[in-house]
Amino acid sequence: MTESAPANGERYGGRVHHGGALHVLALGALGVVYGDIGTSPLYAFKSCLSAVGGLAGAPAVVLGILSLVFWAITLIVTVKYVGLVLRADNRGEGGVLALTALVVTEGRAPYPRLLAALGLAGCAFFYGDGTITPAVSVLSAIEGLELAHPDFASAVIPLSVIVLLALFAVQRRGTGSIGSLFGPVMLVWFAVLGVLGGVQIVRHPQVLAAISPSYAIVFLVHHPAIAMTVLASVFLAVTGGEALYADLGHFGPAPIRVAWYGLVWPSLTLNYFGQGAMVIADPSTAENPFYLLAPAPLLIPLVLLATAATIIASQAVISGVFSMTQQALQLGFLPRMKVSQTSAESIGQIYVPAVNAMLCAATVGLVLTFRTSDNLAGAYGIAVVCTMLITALLLDVLLKGRAATERRSRWLLALALPLGAVDGVFMLSNVEKIPHGGWFPLLCGLLVFVTMRSWMRGRTVVSEQIRRHERSVAEFVEQLGRQPPQQVPGTAVFLSSNSDGVPRTLTRNVRYNGVLHEHTVLMSVVTERIPRVPRGGRLKVTRLAPQLWRVEAHVGFMERADVPRLLRESERLGLGFRTDNATYFLGRDDIIVCSPRGMARWRKRLFLVMARNAEFAGAHFGIPPERIIELGGQVQI
Repeated sequence: MTESAPANGERYGGRVHHGGALHVLALGALGVVYGDIGTSPLYAFKSCLSAVGGLAGAPAVVLGILSLVFWAITLIVTVKYVGLVLRADNRGEGGVLALTALVVTEGRAPYPRLLAALGLAGCAFFYGDGTITPAVSVLSAIEGLELAHPDFASAVIPLSVIVLLALFAVQRRGTGSIGSLFGPVMLVWFAVLGVLGGVQIVRHPQVLAAISPSYAIVFLVHHPAIAMTVLASVFLAVTGGEALYADLGHFGPAPIRVAWYGLVWPSLTLNYFGQGAMVIADPSTAENPFYLLAPAPLLIPLVLLATAATIIASQAVISGVFSMTQQALQLGFLPRMKVSQTSAESIGQIYVPAVNAMLCAATVGLVLTFRTSDNLAGAYGIAVVCTMLITALLLDVLLKGRAATERRSRWLLALALPLGAVDGVFMLSNVEKIPHGGWFPLLCGLLVFVTMRSWMRGRTVVSEQIRRHERSVAEFVEQLGRQPPQQVPGTAVFLSSNSDGVPRTLTRNVRYNGVLHEHTVLMSVVTERIPRVPRGGRLKVTRLAPQLWRVEAHVGFMERADVPRLLRESERLGLGFRTDNATYFLGRDDIIVCSPRGMARWRKRLFLVMARNAEFAGAHFGIPPERIIELGGQVQI
């Protein structure tokens, strides 16, 4: 309900332990973490060859592109994310919001509001990425049918739409039942990638010379006119790299690193070099180098396997968007919306109906609008590179703050700064995509960012108005002494976003109904900027008067605030009475736009729409509806 800084000055960055054998967790990471980057060979190298046009068959050009792809993966994924970013965990959790909270709460960063806005922008760009990843992945997989028979060309769009609709339709059932298949399927997928590429490398081993960065440098020097266009396509090979950090909390750093070094990185390298070897030997294969790696009899099975891999990649992105939404809801960045738990065993498996519907509409719309993976590849990457650049900036700020006291952080900062410059180069190369479809994920990100900022500002304005009419505890207790209300049996719980004063719902109840319950509890829920709050520091119980108690509950941004459960825990910490049959009093105020002060009128109206459509507070906090009483009023903003 409200936010606060972490208590007790605890240092964030401690590791959490993940149950399960390392090899089992590494297998799971293949399906969840590496689905997106694992399907990049379907379209990344093909897009690079399209960018050079008639030069696609020249051996020097192919070797230059391969060298760029290899070193992009090495620097951005292997060194930056696997080597550096995975170290910046917020008590075991990763992702741009977790990193932002870590930077802000450590208190060493300048301009905390600006950094918080940057983190919010990174979160917004992740939504833009979430709209385009399923579309480009599924389209690129099903387009392989065209090589099997030209008549299949007309079926690519309908089949892609059907696959996407089915994918979004099953979200409400959760991924637990099929999630166990993700790892084994992706294990087969990466093995196939490596074998297909390795066969071509054996036939043309000279392609391995592209491991030398000199080929990349020579290509950029000799072809400056198309260098930026090619770099934008090269960046497609590392899209999905940000998932390593976003999914850190699910597996921990060790399984992610084992899967990357042991299988994913070698398989991707073999496949890209295999595609290059084939194109050098036969330039006509540049039309679709991935699928032409396979012998003709294996083409249909490869299409089916690729489709399964892209569905898994899309599922990972969709689940990531759901998880990001939950974090944003807990931190107060978005209005309350329904979040369904789809698994009794795993708290991370959730379903957000409103977000799922919007993602489905946007993704299907992209397929129907752009129609080919080549066209979508032209729009893909801009949102991802924005997220990566923001992550790099936040990481630099974090390491700079720690460098004052930690020698290791100084060395890490020296390594992180040039890697941030690499992200900046890729950012510049992707700018030219904006007129050719790149505007769409940016527009999605901008809409999400404006929505978040408007909601946050609107909540602040409303809270300021409400607190002007709230009374202090001392004033309220003094009034009870002067004009004692009638005492009625039972327990009443008044929820409040303010952990200091007396909520208006209580003062209204006393004023208009003239009663005070035998046990009256002022309940406030504070969301900390850490993933989970240790049980020992979660609750604080204070007796304010003979009939009046305050319960202050602290939860992390990865936790659900179940108010009845928190109250039951409070019974053992000094509350002294049962809360099973408590009555909950909630305020439901009508918000009226009457002044341009505080924030722009259009933003106030946007906030008003969101407030009216937000999930009911009782459902959000797990309160049974039959035990809720609402007290209304008006708030002018």
